[in-house]
Amino acid sequence: MDFSYLREVLPQYVAATWQTLQLSLWGVALSLVFGLLVCIAVVYRLPFFAPVCRAYIELSRNTPLLVQLFFLYYGLPKFGIRLSGFACGVIGLTFLGAAYMAEAFRGGIAAVSRVQGEAALAVGLTPAQAFLYVIFPQSLAASIPALVANTLFLIKETSVVGVLAVVELLNVSKELIGLDYKTNEALFLLVLGYASILLPVIVAAPWLERRVRRAAYGR
Repeated sequence: MDFSYLREVLPQYVAATWQTLQLSLWGVALSLVFGLLVCIAVVYRLPFFAPVCRAYIELSRNTPLLVQLFFLYYGLPKFGIRLSGFACGVIGLTFLGAAYMAEAFRGGIAAVSRVQGEAALAVGLTPAQAFLYVIFPQSLAASIPALVANTLFLIKETSVVGVLAVVELLNVSKELIGLDYKTNEALFLLVLGYASILLPVIVAAPWLERRVRRAAYGR
C-alpha cells in the first residue's frame, strides 16, 4: 500500500464522496416524497392516478437505472431538454427509488388493521385526517426496515451515475486506476468513501425503528 499516494489523491476522494452524498440525499429525499404520493394514489384507488401510478411502478422497477439515465441524458436533448449529469442522476434515482419506496409504504399500510381506519372515521375524522393521524404513523413503523433497505440500495446505485461524467466515487476510482495503476489504493479509498456514507445509515436504522415503534404503539 502506497501511503504517499493515498495522501496525494485523498482530496479527490473527499470531493467525490461529497458529490455522492449530495446525489444520495437528493435521491432518497425526493424518492420518499414521491413514493408516498404514489402509494396514496394506489392504496386509495384515486381515479386516473391509480392506474398511471401502477404502470409507473412496473416500468420503473423493471428497467435498469442505466437505461433510464441514458434516456434522460442523451434522449431528452432530442426534444430540446438539456440537463446536467447531476440533475439527470437525481431524477433517475428519484424515478427508480420512488417506485420502491411506494411499495414499502404500501406494505406498511397493509399491516395496519382496517379497524383502525374505521374507528377513526367513526369518531368523526375525515378520511384525510384518519390517514394522517391514525393510519400513517402506525404504517410508518412497519415500513422502516424496507425504507432503510431501499435507502441503502439507492446510495449504492449512485455508482451508476458516473457514466454521465458525474465525478462520484466510482468514477474517480476508475479514472485513477486507469491513469496510475494503483488499484489497491484506489479501491481502498473507494470502500472508505462508501463506508462513510452507508455506515451512519446502518447504525441509525435500528435506533430510528425503535423510536418510531415506541411512538406508534406505546412501547
